[in-house]
Amino acid sequence: MESRTFELLEFPKILGVLSGLAVSEPGISACLKLKPFSALDSIRLETSLFEQGAAWVGESGFDFPSFPELDGLFAYLENPKSVLDQDDLFALKKVLDITKNARESLGKYEARGWDVLRDTLFDYDWPAKTVSGIGRCLDQEGHIKDESSPGLMDVRQEIRSIHQRCTKRVKDFIVQENMTQAMQDEFMTVSSDRYVLPIKANFKNKTKGIIHDYSQTGETCYFEPMFLVSTNNRLQELKQEEREEERKVLAYLTDLVRDERRGVFDAYVGLVDLDVLMAKVKLAKAYDGRAIEVCEEGEPKLLKARHPLLALAEESVQPMDIELREGQKALIVSGGNAGGKTVCLKTLGLIGLMALTGLPVPAAEGSVLPLWTDVFVVMGDEQSLEENVSTFTAQIRYLKRVWDQISDRTLFILDEFGAGTDPTQGAALAQGVVDSLVERKAVTFIATHFPALKAYAMATDGVRAASVLFDPSTKKPLYKLAYDQVGASIALDVAREHGLPQEVLERAENYLLLDGSDTSSVLDRLNDMAVQRENELESIEAERAKWEEKRTKLEVRFEKERTALLNEIQGQAQAIVKQWQAEKAGRKQTRQKLAQVREKVEKLAPAKKEVPAFSFEDIVPGKKVSYLAWNKSGQVLEINARKKQAKVDIGGVAMWVKAEHLGPAEATPKNVHKGPKAVAAEPSDLVLEVDLRGERADMALSMLERALDDALRKGAGKMEVIHGRGTGALRREVHDFLNHYPAVERFSLADEEHGGDGMTEVIFK
Repeated sequence: MESRTFELLEFPKILGVLSGLAVSEPGISACLKLKPFSALDSIRLETSLFEQGAAWVGESGFDFPSFPELDGLFAYLENPKSVLDQDDLFALKKVLDITKNARESLGKYEARGWDVLRDTLFDYDWPAKTVSGIGRCLDQEGHIKDESSPGLMDVRQEIRSIHQRCTKRVKDFIVQENMTQAMQDEFMTVSSDRYVLPIKANFKNKTKGIIHDYSQTGETCYFEPMFLVSTNNRLQELKQEEREEERKVLAYLTDLVRDERRGVFDAYVGLVDLDVLMAKVKLAKAYDGRAIEVCEEGEPKLLKARHPLLALAEESVQPMDIELREGQKALIVSGGNAGGKTVCLKTLGLIGLMALTGLPVPAAEGSVLPLWTDVFVVMGDEQSLEENVSTFTAQIRYLKRVWDQISDRTLFILDEFGAGTDPTQGAALAQGVVDSLVERKAVTFIATHFPALKAYAMATDGVRAASVLFDPSTKKPLYKLAYDQVGASIALDVAREHGLPQEVLERAENYLLLDGSDTSSVLDRLNDMAVQRENELESIEAERAKWEEKRTKLEVRFEKERTALLNEIQGQAQAIVKQWQAEKAGRKQTRQKLAQVREKVEKLAPAKKEVPAFSFEDIVPGKKVSYLAWNKSGQVLEINARKKQAKVDIGGVAMWVKAEHLGPAEATPKNVHKGPKAVAAEPSDLVLEVDLRGERADMALSMLERALDDALRKGAGKMEVIHGRGTGALRREVHDFLNHYPAVERFSLADEEHGGDGMTEVIFK
């Protein structure tokens, strides 16, 4: 796309705002370089990236500080003999530390399925050796640690030892030579990597030594006593050794970076991209924006759209719907001056550029735009005195230059096209241009005052008319669009509002009456009706939102009360089972009470939602279904065609259910729950099974107890416990446990056909 289009639609200003929300210099630079994409896949990728990034930031609260630019570092590494200095490596450490934090933060939300975010920003070989090496050798201030190498450790230990000896000798010297009065400071200092004493200048000849420097005032000289000369000479040698050891460490770290250069570079690029993404998230938050859909083809539809720059500058900006119906390719906007026609065109154009760039825009959900690969704009005063070009001539030259590039992927914006020439010929030329653009299937938006073009908009297929609205009483703009009607220019009202002398206005009104072509009264009536309609629609929308909010509150309240009641009923069921276990109630009485509780639960089940037709023929083994009474999903194990029932595994417990109580589930599970499951039995006599094979005795008994309790809650009359043959130890533990379980009437080993001594059959009371 042309830079001229970007300038006229103020796209660079949006990029400037975006760059101001980035935290790093490379991020700022990347924001300013953003351009619209021409491929739909790229736009959708950016849209998904933004949506997932916004969700991640909103949920995690992740943020990060500024980081340095590393472009020069990678260029420096091109030389195989180059060695990175401490500043380079410390800058790289900052980048890798921030990147590591971002990766770890995103890793905590792996279950969210934010694959686009992860693959786009972090799908590369992590430079683990570089991160480990730099972290081991550099501290938080970027200094090389003593433990970076044995040689460096030894040298620095000796330097510290020399410092301690020098400190002691200097103190002794000051006392012995009575130099207290001569000292400007009671501590020794360092000058040119040598230990010196800051003494007053008038005492410099009191003892032998070397003067290295004077203070700016000349009152202090930095004096090296003779007894420190040999020590300082040794210190110089050690400093040289220290620098050599540090150079070795830096060379080692540079080799690590060079070996993992691809991963290091990708980590840096990913962090820059993350900075841009975070800036987009902040931009969306600034004006309540969102990423909108861009489709292969279709008509533009912007709901409650606001001009992005106005939305950033002002808290309350009147939103407008900008849309074409199916089959329409042009919108001609008319109405008074300063009513918002140009703002409407600029809003569409700028939001279009932003959407194609993958930026969030201030528009409501449901907004959609077609893919445009070219956006052409005729707007403003384009005359040039230097080139002897008038506004009209400049418009014609521009049309001629871009005409061959126009296609069905083009958005063409024309603001007051043809206004710089004879109105009749200008209107005819504008109609011809629109005809040709519609014929080429380009999307065209035009703002005009030409009556002929207004009539053309109302009468031509594929073209839609719209008018900006004004307050009927004050004639002030409402910044709203009314569709399928035209508007008056109300030039005289605007002139009166801006203080044009009354005598001029009266003469203009007389000329209008003489001309006989004044249609303002009709158009004013249309404006009044449109305003009334818009007000009614807004009132209806407000009422709808009010009832929707009330309904949501009632649903939340109902669900809360229903959950509380279900918990109460569950407590009653557990109390009934405990009474049975304590032998305070018989089996038949207990089952009756549980049946009553179950009826209460089914009454509390939420109203059935309309679901696709579901019959017994749809139920097959292995299919996932929903048990409507409990609102739970389960796996079909087998069916009973004669009784129209199915045995369903729900949460590890299987039970026979009538087909009419089942409905379709959303998805089929990959596997069936491995826990307790039902075996073939009549629906009226539920039999449960628990498999304890392979478990330790304590774990097996815990599983058995849970299975027995669950069987009692379900009203089962029998349970089969599979413990296997083995040494018989687990079987004995199971039998001992069953002997003391109050709800068990009797138990025995199964016959050989059903498992023999590898399974115990339990009969409940």
